[in-house]
Amino acid sequence: MSRYKFGEIFQQLKNEMLTPKRQIRVNGITFGPGVNFGKGVSFSGVDFIEHQGKDIAAEEQADGVLVIKGIYND
Repeated sequence: MSRYKFGEIFQQLKNEMLTPKRQIRVNGITFGPGVNFGKGVSFSGVDFIEHQGKDIAAEEQADGVLVIKGIYND
């Protein structure tokens, strides 16, 4: 497992929304660039807007998908 900066995984859009910079998987849900979401949208209980600026624990799979395992609170 590796530690990633939030901005390495997500791009902040001008309309206060986020989009992944690559294919990611959160609790079995896979999505990638072009999927835009904003505050109040959660993926398996995780609202990424609330965690902007925090580091993310993730593991890269052989197929290139980045599996998000958790969020660092330090």
